[in-house]
Amino acid sequence: MILRVKVIPKASKDEVVGTMEDGTWKLKVTAVPEKGKANAAVCELLAAHFKVPITRASVISGQTSSFKHVRIHK
Repeated sequence: MILRVKVIPKASKDEVVGTMEDGTWKLKVTAVPEKGKANAAVCELLAAHFKVPITRASVISGQTSSFKHVRIHK
């Protein structure tokens, strides 16, 4: 499955906030948006949410954007 996500970095905690009107998932991560740290946190958060190993979550587009597409392999 491929999810469109809006990421808010440097938050107080890692959490899935919910979905926006257009179906985009809204996520908060404590990681800073540098050197892929926020992207890694997004993958960790979504892997935990969907109860899959972290190796099954990957950012496929939007590496430097707050809007990303993330693939989750079940």
